[in-house]
Amino acid sequence: MPNASTLFFTAPRKVELRETPLPPLQDDEVLVETIFSAISAGTEMLVYRGEFPKLKDVHDSVSSELKYPLAYGYACVGKVREIGKMVNGEWQDRIVFSFQPHTTHFVSKPENLIPLPTPVAPENACFLPNMETAVNLVQDGAPILGERVLVLGQGVVGVLTASLLSEFPLENLTVVDGIELRRNAMNVESERLKVESFSPSNLQPSTFDLVFELTGSPSALNTAIDHTTFSGRIVIGSWYGQKRAEIDLGGSFHRSRIKLISSQVSSISPELSGRWDKSRRFEVTWQALERIQPAKWITHRFSLEEADKAYQLLDENPQETIQVVFDYGK
Repeated sequence: MPNASTLFFTAPRKVELRETPLPPLQDDEVLVETIFSAISAGTEMLVYRGEFPKLKDVHDSVSSELKYPLAYGYACVGKVREIGKMVNGEWQDRIVFSFQPHTTHFVSKPENLIPLPTPVAPENACFLPNMETAVNLVQDGAPILGERVLVLGQGVVGVLTASLLSEFPLENLTVVDGIELRRNAMNVESERLKVESFSPSNLQPSTFDLVFELTGSPSALNTAIDHTTFSGRIVIGSWYGQKRAEIDLGGSFHRSRIKLISSQVSSISPELSGRWDKSRRFEVTWQALERIQPAKWITHRFSLEEADKAYQLLDENPQETIQVVFDYGK
């Protein structure tokens, strides 16, 4: 068995590659060689900066307390290189997705892997967790025919959410981000998507039926409240970690009957769980990846050995990025 090179967060703004010996392959396991893994510019940057809460992460792939040193990541696409004696031969050489930290190789049971549907390329499959998050956000928001919708934040989750919302027969769809590159990502598609985009300072003083807060900044909740109409909904998809901000819940909010909806992908809304499960939501997510082809929003590709540069870029110059990935073929 080869050793794996695995990325570890070791202290605030410190990462390193460590050689990690792989266990012997058991009869019911497979060995996967990684092709691509995507960096989560939201959650991973909280880990990188040391801003994560001292509690268990809600993501299924991490069950222990978050503390350094930590191997963290959850968007890994690879190829099955070896299979155990009891594993169906159809798994050999199959391209699979795994909620796996950034690493060159890993051992897994097949039931913990998700085979890629044939039409979905590995680069698009890297977006699976974020697209599932976008699907969950839209389901929680439940847009209605003719509604006015606002998306605050055009990071990867925001862009994917806006892309899904653009398929609805809305009255209008507006997106807001302070980074020009991210606004332009939607502008390139604006004729097809019919999306209006603004910087925060240029957002019009209008109100919306449904607002998605996806900036990662808790202070953006004030902007969301200010732009939500009477009895409107605000879906909060950001994970703020230890960040805090003063939120204005006085004034008009007290009489507004605005609903604040906490949305996180690890669970399905109780209103839907009688009809929906994770398997059904994944099916919808794969179909969305095939339609939207999000690999066009990959702005940077690094080898795993260049991890320092990748995280430094996201930390110091996020305005230059949309999606950053590790390419294990570099």
